Amino acid sequence: MDIATLVGSSWICALALCAVLGDAFLPFLPSGTLVILAVLKTAQIDGAPLMLGLGVAVASFLGDLLLLRLARRGAPVVSRRLEHRPKLAASVVRVQEALDGRTTGAAAAMVVIARFVPAGRTVLDLAIGHSPAHPHRFLRWSALAGMIWAAYIVTLGWLNSHWFDTAWLSLAVSCTAATVVSTAIARVVRRNRRLALG
Repeated sequence: MDIATLVGSSWICALALCAVLGDAFLPFLPSGTLVILAVLKTAQIDGAPLMLGLGVAVASFLGDLLLLRLARRGAPVVSRRLEHRPKLAASVVRVQEALDGRTTGAAAAMVVIARFVPAGRTVLDLAIGHSPAHPHRFLRWSALAGMIWAAYIVTLGWLNSHWFDTAWLSLAVSCTAATVVSTAIARVVRRNRRLALG
């Protein structure tokens, strides 16, 4: 592998890690797509997928930790966001209520599932941040959720990089699969919430 390719791979990896860190705050960031692209760029480097997976898990955990800290300290940027987005504020309240009534195992599962739902991570971090309960248990579950999501998204990109001959097809199939999985999980969560309310 030449130097130009290695440098290009490093940049996309750094960009992917920044997106994973930042999508706790800005859930519209295409973190999954960038991680898959980074996997495709580095799939032929020995040990690169494993190192990237570890980096993604750490970045995911740090993003949760930062947003949680900001929410607990009542940072003005977080307060303004909730004030100007009533749907987000309502979602935060719903998640707080759901967490209060769950057993430890069920709450842990909820944290892991939230990592796969679009904007679920943001809502969960804000809910925990505004909860009077101590967040230490949440941080353990957040670390677990980050590791599971990192393993899932990196493996998805790695498998498709070996199944298809062209990078664009690998990227398209990986992103489509990730979107389908996230959409399916979000639908199940919404259906279960409706059943619980009804």
